[in-house]
Formats: sequence, C-alpha cells, structure tokens
Amino acid sequence: MTTYPGLSGPIVCDYLSREQSRARYAPGTEFQIGKIELVSNTGTYVDTPFHRYADGDDLARQPLWPLAGRPAVVVRPEPEDGAAIGPAAFAGLDVRGRAVLVQTGWDRHWGTDEYLSGGHPFLTGAAAEALRDAGAALVGIDCLNIDSVADGERPVHTALLGAGIPIVEHMTGLAAVPDGARFYAVPPPIEGMGTFPVRAFAVAG
Repeated sequence: MTTYPGLSGPIVCDYLSREQSRARYAPGTEFQIGKIELVSNTGTYVDTPFHRYADGDDLARQPLWPLAGRPAVVVRPEPEDGAAIGPAAFAGLDVRGRAVLVQTGWDRHWGTDEYLSGGHPFLTGAAAEALRDAGAALVGIDCLNIDSVADGERPVHTALLGAGIPIVEHMTGLAAVPDGARFYAVPPPIEGMGTFPVRAFAVAG
C-alpha cells in the first residue's frame, strides 16, 4: 500500500482483538475494533483542491457530485513508459461533466519496486488545461502520479485542482471499465485534509 517513494506505509492492526473483548462482554459475545495509522496519500486516493491550495476545498467541503456516479470516459492512449500524454489524447472527446479515467497500463507494476520508480506515463500541463477548459468533472489515472515527478513542478495538479476538479491516482483495473460506466470515489468528509484513500469503483449498465 505504499504508493509514493518516501511516504511510510500504513499500520493496520487491532485496537481491541476478539480475544481481548471476551473479558469485557457476556459469554459468547465478542467484537473486533480496528486501528489504522496512515499517510493520507496511501493506496488509491482522491486529491481535493486543499491538497494543492491552502484556500481550496478540503475533504469536508469537496462537493460530492464529481465523485459519486459521474459517467466515465475511459481514455486508453497506450503510451510508452515515461511518456507524456498531451491534449491530443483527449481531442474530440465529450468530457463535460464526466469522470475522465486515463488507462496507461502502469498498474501492471502495482505492488512492485518498478511501480515506485518514477518511470510512469503522465499528463502534460497542456492536457490538464484542455480537460479543465472542456469541463471535465474529475480526472483519474492508473499510475504513480498524474504529473511527471522528474522535477518539483506539478502543472496538472495546479491546473485541475485550481479549477476545483478532483484527481484520483493509483487506480487499477481500468481495462474492465467501459465508457459510460458510473464512477465513484467518495472519501470521508475530514476537515483540514486534502487527500484520502477511496474505494474507487465503476458501475456499468
């Protein structure tokens, strides 16, 4: 579940185990209470504007409509590893009000050192501006970062989150998602936090 180099992985454990709970409850009655310690950028997660901008909407203020049931446009550019995906990949597509999901194929490396290597495909700033101007509701991708990590610039995060367009990173399984499926990636409404893991899924038909 470590999804970015240098960020610690989560700790998932019992706060109260079933065995411990037996001393607290009547015979035959037991419970498990879990405990999780994690960095907000863990697993598949959504970035809201607060992730990039101090005055942007955080998880608590982020509107639900872009994250819950948006019709999906799945773009399959088949880029080379490390390649930039420019605006031409989205030319002619109707993305207004839709969740734009970019299948790069990098998720084939999920769970390996290669996934974290930084050699993944990414969107260009011009592509992000084109999606913003075309009215995309959300943009997601199946790799380490929607931006290049070769330097400290993050033009895609800057353009999309600056326009209030949430980003979902580290998705897998986009090959199974058809165009028009309804996409969901809803986080808990936590104040003062801009990113959180989601159970991203699509409903077809």
